[in-house]
Amino acid sequence: MVDENDENDVYRKQNFGNLSGIGKRCALILVDFVNGFVDAEQFGGPHIAAAVQTTIPLLAAFRKAGLPVVHTRVVFADDDANKNVFCIKVPPLLQLTEHAHGSQTVPELAPVQGELIVRKTSASAFFSTGLSEWLHLRGVDTAVIVGCTTSGCIRATVVDAMQFNFSTIVIEDCVGDRALGPHHANLFDMRQKYADVMTRDVFLSALMKA
Repeated sequence: MVDENDENDVYRKQNFGNLSGIGKRCALILVDFVNGFVDAEQFGGPHIAAAVQTTIPLLAAFRKAGLPVVHTRVVFADDDANKNVFCIKVPPLLQLTEHAHGSQTVPELAPVQGELIVRKTSASAFFSTGLSEWLHLRGVDTAVIVGCTTSGCIRATVVDAMQFNFSTIVIEDCVGDRALGPHHANLFDMRQKYADVMTRDVFLSALMKA
């Protein structure tokens, strides 16, 4: 069994895990906080509901500050016209159609007027959605990412956010997965290569000082 401290030493020696920090203007991206991904019997996991609750004050803080907010939903056509390889790997995703209960944002985090709703058919919130252009037009240089699942759509969105040259922050107590193993492993890896990873309260404190 590999000691976790030894693993950290390897990354430190190779100079991984530096902070990209908080820039001049943040946007909050809520990835797939929809009924189906919160429900452990459908697509979710046992601790995603807790991530929803932790996100409520974070969303309120962004709204109070007048900062951009984005909500993503997985939405496939009723007639399967946009079926893709993602659906071949995970066929139940085709159930997430525009009006399906599973595809609706959870009530606690429901969008309000002026917030962008991104409908996607891939893991990343940025893939073929125009999200990066929308953020750049609003002067955003920092993507703050919450939602589910950590090892899937969160990771894909984080990698793309970094590739679009946004400073990227994952709020670790506002993301969740189907199992804790992939959740923790992906938080570790994203912290080393793609994003700053911090708790909600640490981020909000830093945001007020930025």
